[in-house]
Amino acid sequence: MSDNRRIKVWLPLMFAGVLALGMYLGHKMPAARNGDSVSFFVNRRSSLQEVIDLLKYNYVDTLDVATIQEDAIEGLLSHLDPHSVYIPPADVQEVNEDLDGNFEGIGVEFNIIKDTVNILSVIAGGPSDAAGVLTGDKILKVNDSVNVAGKNITAEAIRKLLRGPRNSTVKTRMLRGARELDITIKRGVIPLNSVDAAYMTAPTVGYIKISKFAATTYTEFLEATRKLEKLGMKQLVIDLRQNGGGLLDAATRLADEVLDGNKLIVYTQGKNSPRQDYTCSRPGTFEKGNLAILIDEGSASASEVLAGAVQDWDRGIIIGRRSFGKGLVQEPFELDNGATLRLTIARYYLPSNRSIQKSYENGREAYEEDIANRYSHGEFVNGDSIRPVDSSLKFRKPGPSGAIVYGGGGITPDIFIPFDTTRYSELLTELYNRNVFGDYVYQYYTANAAEFAAFKDASSFNRDWQVNDKMMAGFRTLATEEGVKMDRASAKDNEEIRTRIKALLARQRWRTEGFYEVANAGDPAITRAVQELQKTR
Repeated sequence: MSDNRRIKVWLPLMFAGVLALGMYLGHKMPAARNGDSVSFFVNRRSSLQEVIDLLKYNYVDTLDVATIQEDAIEGLLSHLDPHSVYIPPADVQEVNEDLDGNFEGIGVEFNIIKDTVNILSVIAGGPSDAAGVLTGDKILKVNDSVNVAGKNITAEAIRKLLRGPRNSTVKTRMLRGARELDITIKRGVIPLNSVDAAYMTAPTVGYIKISKFAATTYTEFLEATRKLEKLGMKQLVIDLRQNGGGLLDAATRLADEVLDGNKLIVYTQGKNSPRQDYTCSRPGTFEKGNLAILIDEGSASASEVLAGAVQDWDRGIIIGRRSFGKGLVQEPFELDNGATLRLTIARYYLPSNRSIQKSYENGREAYEEDIANRYSHGEFVNGDSIRPVDSSLKFRKPGPSGAIVYGGGGITPDIFIPFDTTRYSELLTELYNRNVFGDYVYQYYTANAAEFAAFKDASSFNRDWQVNDKMMAGFRTLATEEGVKMDRASAKDNEEIRTRIKALLARQRWRTEGFYEVANAGDPAITRAVQELQKTR
């Protein structure tokens, strides 16, 4: 191994060790009080800073000190749990926006098609809508001088140009058909909704899709339930599949809406964090109607709090596949350089006293490979392959059934729904990766927008509109032009292509709610949930 290679390998580990030593000494160092003599450590540089200064001023080659410091922090965190993470200053704003449920920008969705920025949709009532931007417009320039058409443009660069503080303005030059337009847009607050869809999936059964738990999730959920109750909802399906979690407070507030009395929802406890109970404290909007919650291997953290509390109290039925298994609580600590350290401070425990956190004893790599291993072992397609990770972690529900549940490895559903492997064939994966669906849908929608304006809502569109053979021929032509060999498409592939085209067209007109209402038609988990809920009306 060369000297340079040795340095690259050992520097992060060395810094991690020095940083840990510095933190330990700092913790043990006595403070000055009332004129007492002060420890000789005071006013001296830490060992970590000494090493950095020596490298900065004496090392033979130029070093990126900031990168080395981040590597040292990562090296230190690698000895902790997988969810204690360092967020660099450049990423903090984006992470916070996701949890806050909004960002400041112009309110459009765009895609780069053939080196051109195309407006895919305009948020109704948002800044771009008010300025007159239309779906199908193409952005040529930003702020008069920045040309955004060409081979070197990236989505990230465009986002940075378009986002900015509310009430600030951005000048754009748009191409609409053959005409160029100068449009000035006043930026505003753009919501990042966490309730992606709320519609009636059967005559008395409402469906709510929650993608994350953010600051606005509780309010969005209340609005969704009120809307559905006006439409005749008596039973409810809450879809938490692929919901990676978010704010614990959002999950507990939502749980309070479906659990009655003063039931315990969850409690947290850590070595340096005293036990804190989260209990129901007010009458909820949906405490009595039959309830089903959908989960899968992507349902984690706050999603597991909600699903676990409902399961422990026998409040509803859990349908899908075993959840991720994250039972740790992180607290953000802001650092002087603008970065954030999200440090695990406690575990959370469900009402049965179980922790569903899966083991991370074998390191982060093994932890991250757990989901892939579950798939390889057949757990995604065979419910009988689900076994307690540790059969000794046995707990009894506090709910009426008093049934046994297990800790240490996520939440096992009451009803198993296998993963549909046919929806992800090699051909479909290639079509997704080459963005053939996005390109085709954008082209078709912009050329036929009036066709979709005739439908009052996504329900009528889903019921009365179909992808015809002419459209399929056009899709195949575009795919072939992109280098995809369509002669290998199976009947199932063609069925999925039609569904995906229709769902994405609905998304163009009715955003995520339209997409899910179409894409969920025939979904086996939702179909089973409706059957179970209507059994006991």
